[in-house]
Amino acid sequence: MKPRFLPEGPAVLISRSRSILVIADIHLGVESALSRKGWHFRSRTDDRLSRIITCIENTDPDLLLILGDLKHSVPQVTWQEARELPHVLDTIRKRVDLVLLPGNHDVGIERYLEEGELLPKNGIVIDGTGFLHGHTYPSPELAGHLILAGHHHPVIHLYDEVGCSLRGSPAYLLGEVDEGILQIPTVDHPTRLLLVPAFYEYAGGIDIRTIPESGISPLAKSIRIETAEVFLSDGTYIDTLGALRSECDPGSAG
Repeated sequence: MKPRFLPEGPAVLISRSRSILVIADIHLGVESALSRKGWHFRSRTDDRLSRIITCIENTDPDLLLILGDLKHSVPQVTWQEARELPHVLDTIRKRVDLVLLPGNHDVGIERYLEEGELLPKNGIVIDGTGFLHGHTYPSPELAGHLILAGHHHPVIHLYDEVGCSLRGSPAYLLGEVDEGILQIPTVDHPTRLLLVPAFYEYAGGIDIRTIPESGISPLAKSIRIETAEVFLSDGTYIDTLGALRSECDPGSAG
């Protein structure tokens, strides 16, 4: 099984006996949260929904799996979220079945979901692949599987001899993890992790080189740095994480 990366998302398609379209960190309703801080933008929910529909139409999946943070505000549900979430979810349901792994921003999301759409927050294995949002320790049942996770908003900065040639581009990180750090059993097959970039276009993110020290999650601490691999949102291979970290100290850049 080879993941198919979709730059129009960013999104990724996992195909075994079922095809599962995976997106992460949509953060619907973020505009109302920004307005409270004095930054005023029109709602881009319809634009994000259009991108989701494009990904669905381009892949014809059996299931859409959202890796958490469907909504933005915590601990409340804002007026924008209450108004827009039903339309977004109903539009998706007309095209494909959906499920959600709740993220740390998804407080109150259960009232908008139908029976069977809300998955356990510590992860689940579906058709041989593990999934979780990424802010918690994973369930032991995910050991030995490829785990797809959101939450980390990975981006990459690339540098040349002049300076920064690519800044803040969404990126994927694929590598093995230390099961001991994650408190899951060691099994015959290594446990691998694929960090999925945020669907929310203004999410910003964490430079992929610094994720292991970021403290953002147990998953981040568990990444085996030297052999982990980095890909752009279209699947272009960049290098190993270890090589990228040795080439440039991101703390001294820019």
